[in-house]
Amino acid sequence: MEPTDKKDTDSFSQKINVKEKRILKSQREKKESVWSGIGMFGMVGWSVAIPTLLGAALGIWLDKIYVKSFSWTLTFLLLGLVGGCFIAWNWISKEHKNMNNDKEEKDE
Repeated sequence: MEPTDKKDTDSFSQKINVKEKRILKSQREKKESVWSGIGMFGMVGWSVAIPTLLGAALGIWLDKIYVKSFSWTLTFLLLGLVGGCFIAWNWISKEHKNMNNDKEEKDE
């Protein structure tokens, strides 16, 4: 083997090593895209909207069956809204904890 072949082999090994480290680093670091942010907003929106709409539908049904001096629709609409906000808050806090755990693992 000639000396130039040894240099070429070492250079090639170094290039592979650098590329391998770069690939491993990119796999460890999860990059959030714009689409994941939009998806998160969508998830929060639906987690509030669906209980609110279900509460309103239940209230309309109850208003037709049990006529009272107050509105079942408004009552269950507000209960659905509060429940949906609680669901969204719970989901966001879990995501926040997961993000912080991922950052702590990367730092170690």
